[in-house]
Amino acid sequence: MKNIKNSFFYVFIIGGFSALMYWIITTGKALETGRNIVAHTTVNGHWEDFITSMQHNLQHPLAILLAQIITIILVARFFGWICRKIGQPSVVGEIIAGIVLGPSLVGIYFPEFSGLLFPKESLGNLQFLSQIGLILFMFVIGMELDLKVLKNKAHEAVVISHASIIIPFALGVGLAYYIYQSFAPQGIEFISFGLFLGIAMSITAFPVLARIVQERGIHKTKLGSIAITCAAADDITAWCILAVVIAIVKAGSFVSALYIIGLAIVYVALMLKVVRPFLKRVGDLNATRESLNKPVVAIFFLTLLFSSYASELIGIHALFGAFMAGAIMPENSKFRNFFIEKVEDVSVIVLLPLFFVFTGLRTEIGLLNDPHLWKITGLIILVAVVGKFLGSALAAKFVGQSWKDSLSIGALMNTRGLMELVVLNIGYDLGVLSTEIFTMMVIMALVTTFMTGPALSFINYIFRPKNSTIPEAISNRSKYKILLSFATPERGKALLRIANSLVKKQSGNTSVTAMHLSLSSEIHSFDVKDYEKEIFLPVVSESENLNQKIDTLFKVSIDIDSDITDTANQGDYDLLLIGLGQSIFEGTLLGKVLGFTTRIINPDRLIDKFIGKEGLFENSPFDERTRQIIAHSKMPVGIFVDKELEEINRVFIPIFSSEDVFLIEFVQKLIHNNGSQITVLDATGHIKSNPEIKETIRSIEQIAPNHIMMMNERTIRKEFLEQQDLMIISLESWKKLVDSQSTWLHNTPSVLIIKP
Repeated sequence: MKNIKNSFFYVFIIGGFSALMYWIITTGKALETGRNIVAHTTVNGHWEDFITSMQHNLQHPLAILLAQIITIILVARFFGWICRKIGQPSVVGEIIAGIVLGPSLVGIYFPEFSGLLFPKESLGNLQFLSQIGLILFMFVIGMELDLKVLKNKAHEAVVISHASIIIPFALGVGLAYYIYQSFAPQGIEFISFGLFLGIAMSITAFPVLARIVQERGIHKTKLGSIAITCAAADDITAWCILAVVIAIVKAGSFVSALYIIGLAIVYVALMLKVVRPFLKRVGDLNATRESLNKPVVAIFFLTLLFSSYASELIGIHALFGAFMAGAIMPENSKFRNFFIEKVEDVSVIVLLPLFFVFTGLRTEIGLLNDPHLWKITGLIILVAVVGKFLGSALAAKFVGQSWKDSLSIGALMNTRGLMELVVLNIGYDLGVLSTEIFTMMVIMALVTTFMTGPALSFINYIFRPKNSTIPEAISNRSKYKILLSFATPERGKALLRIANSLVKKQSGNTSVTAMHLSLSSEIHSFDVKDYEKEIFLPVVSESENLNQKIDTLFKVSIDIDSDITDTANQGDYDLLLIGLGQSIFEGTLLGKVLGFTTRIINPDRLIDKFIGKEGLFENSPFDERTRQIIAHSKMPVGIFVDKELEEINRVFIPIFSSEDVFLIEFVQKLIHNNGSQITVLDATGHIKSNPEIKETIRSIEQIAPNHIMMMNERTIRKEFLEQQDLMIISLESWKKLVDSQSTWLHNTPSVLIIKP
């Protein structure tokens, strides 16, 4: 009755007011009398109006800006993905994306498209948005600095960092003396030109360096710790020097520059002595995520905006203010991580690529159309590398580092990346750098960032330990070694239960390693230790409950599937266990470009996908990551489909072909180590017809008569499957079940699919 009443009311409201609007519009036609109303009555006229309207919409500033953002994000993510695949930081790909979309490539070969997508009148909007992205990014960089590390290791870090600044700075000023007459813009004093070339040579990209250190797994070593500390000290020093250089350039005279520097000192003192204690007090009162309500968050964002505004007014650039605001945020790592999560997704994914493309639009490689100009470019790269690489390496050697670590520090400090582009754009905006020098310096930033990874690999190759026979390695070969790689703690606990059931009573002659890999783009340098502890805590706790000794391995990665297979192959493991999860976009080009990561899904839906019921993964039983691991692993791989596995008492193992007989080894291990009740299905009679396997089964029955049962039926009852804890099946047999769309797949327990 109530539904009928609501329906009548709905019809009355919608119908009544629609009729009222129709009457008003019809009556309102009379108001057009005496007005010059243009009306089109032909079909062609309406179509022309539509085309004109669409053209107007396409040329609207907002439509152009949105089209620019969409194009830039897609191209930047694509090139970033390519660079990650070849072991380079994604920032290299994003810089290349900017150059590709600029006049150096698209502008030359597709000038109409370039003019349509990036008309000159739209570049102002693009620049302002990119500057907002840079302000947010510098805020994040300030928060990522761990000032406690600087206090603890200040002496060595300051010596190396300041040497890595003053040496390339001096060489940059010397280079300016050589090229000033030919390349300095008209009206620019030598001191301005020289100081900007000097500071451009001195920059280190702290965020890129930190990610390289994490991805190479050296963040826990003395080398990684010193490199990150030096980069942090370098960042702070370089930005202070840049503020002074900007003040000198803007002031026009030394005395005016002193006034600006004086105001900057007052500003910094206020931020450290007044604003920082206030923010600490606010942070202490609102330390949990739940207590960080919108008014509290507004306080911190207003601090960012006021700091940026104040530094821009003083004349030392808004980016310095954003960096300063981030550096004085409360030191609580969870607090900072919360703000970084809020800011970084928008700044790094949406706004920062705009800056790369805006830089690319200013970079005109076509201007370097003379061999002499390329010689100057080569000279700039040489000065940058010699100053930063050798300066850092010699300073590190002086304070007592080994040659290997000294050269590694030099290679890492030579990384310039995004920070270099920030300095170059400031110089370009101030009119200090010409388009030719700007283009040369962008190429230098690209080359020095690109060379970091290969340089580190070459240094490691040169200083690799001499080959020698290691008795321990020989003895370890007799051990049964299991590596389990997990994405979530719950999946790690389930994989550990499987590993434990295979080796429980052989603890002295086995080893189990639990590994977790995290994408470098999803974790921050200051948060690594806390994240590692949090992700492994449930797994370590489960190992204690099982009385299973484990080793833990954590790594920050740019290519998870490759790192899993490399670790497994190089570690000489006997079995690799992985969990299975999928995303709708996983394994597709779109998924890789957009950066979708694996998520765990409902196992029953996973079965549906395997047999093509939902049509999402038809003819593709596994996601791309799993297929890559299967293809490149040299040892048996167990792919685990979890249906809330708690214990492994009842195990079902179907044998469909002669190739499946290797599964009998798992029968023996489960019975011996875990006392499991095993049901073996001889579906096609291969066990019965194979005397050797038949004898193995008989020997198992004699040793453990109550732990193994043979079945020959092809039809499996639903009730039987529901009683099992785990099904172990070979990869080839699983594929056959998928192809045949076997009905009993839906009733399976947790499944361990083995690739021999």
